Amino acid sequence: MATNGQRKSVSIVIADDHQMFRQGLRLLLEDELKVAEIVEAEDFDTALDRAASMKQVDLILVDLKMPGMAGGASIRSVRQAYPTAKVVVVSGFTGRDEILDALGAGAHGYVPKRLSIEELTAALRLVMSGGVYVPPDIATVPPEGGDDLVDLPMPSRPPGDTDLSRLTPRQRDVLRELSQGRSTKEIARSLDLAEGTVKIHLAAIFRLLGVRNRTEAAIAAAKFGI
Repeated sequence: MATNGQRKSVSIVIADDHQMFRQGLRLLLEDELKVAEIVEAEDFDTALDRAASMKQVDLILVDLKMPGMAGGASIRSVRQAYPTAKVVVVSGFTGRDEILDALGAGAHGYVPKRLSIEELTAALRLVMSGGVYVPPDIATVPPEGGDDLVDLPMPSRPPGDTDLSRLTPRQRDVLRELSQGRSTKEIARSLDLAEGTVKIHLAAIFRLLGVRNRTEAAIAAAKFGI
């Protein structure tokens, strides 16, 4: 995602209560993106105040556990205030519930702080191109039983109106397994993933495809030859 003359300039909000992390992320973004403006905030309310002072807001990076942050409710309020901005959670927490809550609230990505610079860059590239990012393998999500239900986020686009290149390789694998009629448990076994991890990928896939259930996702997969 190196800077070039043809890339659109982006205005960014970095909201995190750890100053060193904010500054390091800022340096990375300035190096990897064509940046028009970056503002930093140490809590959720300050982030909203500083975003309001900007001419445009293209990318908002938020820490899930910073002061003033109320999980999905805060993400929904940001999406309502800045409907065209990409909202990405950057967090040290990688539990299934937190990730599904963020996706369901409209986040365009969930990026663990443990990612390498290269992985973080790839994640933001995917989000800025219109994709929905979750880590390919979420080690802290334990295997679990239960049914195949996923707490679905609202579709972000009309059904079928997407570019499957925006799916991560792991999301494509999960979609391919789903299109063959496999259950969550069977997909997890086939791809050597925890069932909770599969459910997180399904939530991201449904969101990106603009569908609400497995049947609609399978139809979309067939349309695109998966």
